[in-house]
Amino acid sequence: MTRFCEPPARVLPGGLRVYTARTPRSRTLGLAWLPSMDPAAALHFPRCRSVHTFGMRFALDLVWLDAAGAVLRVDRDVPPRRLRSCRRARSVVEVAAGRAAAFVAAGL
Repeated sequence: MTRFCEPPARVLPGGLRVYTARTPRSRTLGLAWLPSMDPAAALHFPRCRSVHTFGMRFALDLVWLDAAGAVLRVDRDVPPRRLRSCRRARSVVEVAAGRAAAFVAAGL
């Protein structure tokens, strides 16, 4: 995901990579308009309690995290053109649909 190459991704066991949307541009663009998503990659949005999937071309799993990084909830197979939120969350990780379990098991 060249859109998120700076700084480098955090690597989890099994070669899974978690990129962080740090800049205003990367937070605004997110995964919108990409043709697909690498199943071994995820995008973390710190300080985020809601996301939308407008502009998405594929479904996502959303992993909602609390301030300590513990998983609060997983929304599976969220299709394009949807809005999701979690009031208790402090960040969210977007992964390709069906891949949330692998990232959670790897210690997201």
